[in-house]
Amino acid sequence: MTLRPVGGVILALAALVAAAAPAIAPHSVREQFADYPSAPPMRIHIVDDTGRWHRPFVYPIQLADRLERSYAEDRSRPVPVRWFRDGALLRLDEGEGPLFLLGADSLGRDVLARLLYGARASLGVAVLGAFGALLLGALIGGIAGYAGGRADEALMRLADFVLVLPAVYVILALRAVLPLVMEPLQVFLLVSSLLAAVGWPYAARGVRAIVAAERKREYALAARSLGAGHVRLLFRHLLPASRGFLAVQSTLLLPAFILAEATLSFVGFGFADPVPSWGTMLRDLTSGNIADVTRFPWLLAPVLAIILVVLAVHLVVGNGREVTVLVAVRRNR
Repeated sequence: MTLRPVGGVILALAALVAAAAPAIAPHSVREQFADYPSAPPMRIHIVDDTGRWHRPFVYPIQLADRLERSYAEDRSRPVPVRWFRDGALLRLDEGEGPLFLLGADSLGRDVLARLLYGARASLGVAVLGAFGALLLGALIGGIAGYAGGRADEALMRLADFVLVLPAVYVILALRAVLPLVMEPLQVFLLVSSLLAAVGWPYAARGVRAIVAAERKREYALAARSLGAGHVRLLFRHLLPASRGFLAVQSTLLLPAFILAEATLSFVGFGFADPVPSWGTMLRDLTSGNIADVTRFPWLLAPVLAIILVVLAVHLVVGNGREVTVLVAVRRNR
């Protein structure tokens, strides 16, 4: 039995909720509810305490002890949940208080809204960084494998130099010398570029080996004899042979880049408040009392999101990875 469909469903849902975050999130990521610090998740009910069935509703919560940040449900007043109200999928009527399906953070901000919008930042950076690394790696590896000689030697030594560097520390050092206060779009592009700059050698080495083997095959020699130029021969005939390898490599880079973005934002070199990402949510969690992790476990939602996405990527490609690698190895012999 394969678990690939399960991973595909998780990835599809992650992409869907990230794209539809403005329509799904009950509240704005910047909206703070001062009377609801660290509020617990509110459960949606369809049966009240008397056993009667209703349309979906919640029991409003009230702050019982501000110092302890403890809450109590008002079981005497069910509040109906409205669908497609004010541009959101689920909301409560105006004046009935906030709807916290995943609870609130220490500042009274909706954890669900920040998780959904954070997926856009974290996954977007990882996808763009992986795409840049694969594009740059395919270009450099293709040129090295096709040209051979000194060009091949120089490009591969450059790749080796980047590979031996501790990637996380290099990214942190490069980010530290740049301005800390930047626009969100600038941070998005900068972090993606840094990830691509340290990730391209992994793709380049494999592409170089494949292209170097493919250029000696009959179809490549036939294309050259028919007058195909170097650019056409490389991009039209040789590089397509590395698509399987690049697909596998993307599954290795994407989870690593998700964790890298979370690390950068966690230490303050990535996105900054009020822009949410999974890394900034983790930084907010650890900025207070560490005991909050056990008292308010819903604040660990970004950790669960990272684990699920990384696991889903490996489930989707796990079964085909060994076959692709074996084909690439046999082709390079």
